[in-house]
Amino acid sequence: MEPAQQTEFLFSYGTLQQLQVQLDTFGRALAGKADALVGYQLAQMRITDPKVLASSGQEYHPILRYSGESSDQVAGTVFALSAAELAAADSYEVDDYQRVATTLLSGQAAWVYVAADSK
Repeated sequence: MEPAQQTEFLFSYGTLQQLQVQLDTFGRALAGKADALVGYQLAQMRITDPKVLASSGQEYHPILRYSGESSDQVAGTVFALSAAELAAADSYEVDDYQRVATTLLSGQAAWVYVAADSK
């Protein structure tokens, strides 16, 4: 009997919501549900990684910066992933992002990628 696979939740506000990025990164389309993250603001960052550029088709990607303000909310989608898929997401994200644990507006615990120089 195989051990039950742990489900990881990942909140995406950017390119991981794109079908092509999901297919390239996870080998499948993801089903998710709308949610939001409180205390962050969206900024833009220029991407130079050729693989990420080819998958997303975008030179500028959104990135989250911590504000700590309850009035700041970023809408996105929360996806259920396997641990291996979460590792694939880590590989997709460039070094300007760091994965942190958070609690979404709905109360769902999830991982999210924020600016590496953010709180």
